Amino acid sequence: MLIEAQQIKLYIQVRLLIDIPRLYIEPGARIGLVGRNGSGKTTLIETLAGLRQPDEGTITRRARCELIPQLHSLTQDDPRSGGEKTQEAILQALMQEPELLLADEPTTNLDTSHLDWLEKRLKDYQGAFILISHDRTFLDALCTSIWEIRDGKLHTYKGNYSDFAAQRDLQLRQQDQAYEQYIQEKKRLELAIRKKKDKAARATKKPRNVSSSEAKITGAKPYFAKKQKKLQQTAKALESRLEKLEKVEKRIELPPIKMNILHGEDLPHGNVIMRIEQLAGSVGERTLWQPVSFHIHSGDKLAILGPNGCGKTTLIKTLIQPNDRIYVSPSVRFGYFSQNIDILDEHRSILDNVRDTSSQDETLIRTVLARLHFFREAVYKPVGVLSGGERVKVALAKIFVSDVNVLVLDEPTNFLDIETIEALEQLLKDYEGTVLFVSHDRRFVEHLANRLLLFEDGTLRLFDGTYAQYQTSALQSQPQPAELDRKQQLLLLETKISDVLSRLSLEPSEELEQEFQRLLAEKRQLQSGF
Repeated sequence: MLIEAQQIKLYIQVRLLIDIPRLYIEPGARIGLVGRNGSGKTTLIETLAGLRQPDEGTITRRARCELIPQLHSLTQDDPRSGGEKTQEAILQALMQEPELLLADEPTTNLDTSHLDWLEKRLKDYQGAFILISHDRTFLDALCTSIWEIRDGKLHTYKGNYSDFAAQRDLQLRQQDQAYEQYIQEKKRLELAIRKKKDKAARATKKPRNVSSSEAKITGAKPYFAKKQKKLQQTAKALESRLEKLEKVEKRIELPPIKMNILHGEDLPHGNVIMRIEQLAGSVGERTLWQPVSFHIHSGDKLAILGPNGCGKTTLIKTLIQPNDRIYVSPSVRFGYFSQNIDILDEHRSILDNVRDTSSQDETLIRTVLARLHFFREAVYKPVGVLSGGERVKVALAKIFVSDVNVLVLDEPTNFLDIETIEALEQLLKDYEGTVLFVSHDRRFVEHLANRLLLFEDGTLRLFDGTYAQYQTSALQSQPQPAELDRKQQLLLLETKISDVLSRLSLEPSEELEQEFQRLLAEKRQLQSGF
């Protein structure tokens, strides 16, 4: 084993953060570490790396370890972009050739091309690694086991993130079934107890159509007294069973979100709400994109994609400012989110911050906050005590329920845990307004976008379709396999197989299954030729 830990306990001040009886890491391990913000993921891998000591327990290390820290832990006065700093930290760690690599959110601020580069480097990596990441596509591509920190415990699952999600969903369904069985048995026992007690109460009365003298002669009274006692004993036995019945908690089921969209009647779904005509972009002397024209429709979920530094943030800021190249419907009201979350008042509560700019009722606001895991009394916490990730969630909730009808979101998933990203996805899917968003999270884009705006070598191109459809069209435009050598052909086939598998998991069909089997057969044939 590269690392073995026994009876590990980690505290934050006096609060027990993590309690792990035993964990170990074997050579070649490919582990994804997931859990909510604040669950202790960073604390755990820093402890495994030897940067901090456990408060209790022992750790035996038999391997050289290297830790790639979170971006905010890197040099703050470095003028390079976040993506460049992250890439440099990754390269430095890999050059050390550690037997165990620990990486804390290594995908932060990496664009798609750099994500592909990192995936390939780690696929070829000879050592073991543990990755903390909110990028589900990244975890799917690299991990063979998932560690989840939940309620201070470490839960392990075999497979990649999608396998983990399927196992977690199964557990939730089993919990629902167990709750239903518990409720049915509880009702059955309560009814049986009530019936026995009612019978016992009636057993003190003389039988119908029997006179008192007859009852006395036949000994009916002692008989019914015995019967009453027996019924009471049975009722007590049932009560004992009810008390010992193992209680199963019901899962929290949040109601659907039905918002009153501002000026919804003036923005029918599908109507053009923004018309962009020959809009160019530049910063100083540098041209970011050539003149471009396109339309945005009410209800669009438009993802803006491109490499770091291409001008995505400049574009969305331009789109929400008055411009003679941009026509915007008079009914449009923009809500803009960026990582600069100065829209929050640190001295006021979460609930007060969110409802200040909203005309939605408090029930809906609380439901939105609950979706983002601010439950019950937690909404009264002052923003000043929240972590960075929690503040991002409050800012998103504030904009989401504000009196707007077009959400403009710049990297909304940065610094959010996977569970919150999935909750945000569902909120935005159900949102009846329009969403323009920048994101490098491929799964987030895949699940949400119905149109794409792509930066390609200094130009902008609108793609009418989903991310999966775009990937398929991009693959079809690649050079044909006959023009490639075998290794390149194999790489292309594996990409196609991953794409088909992803689509199969979302929309299973006979055609996709046949395509998957055909690609597998082609891959086997190609491998046999090496």
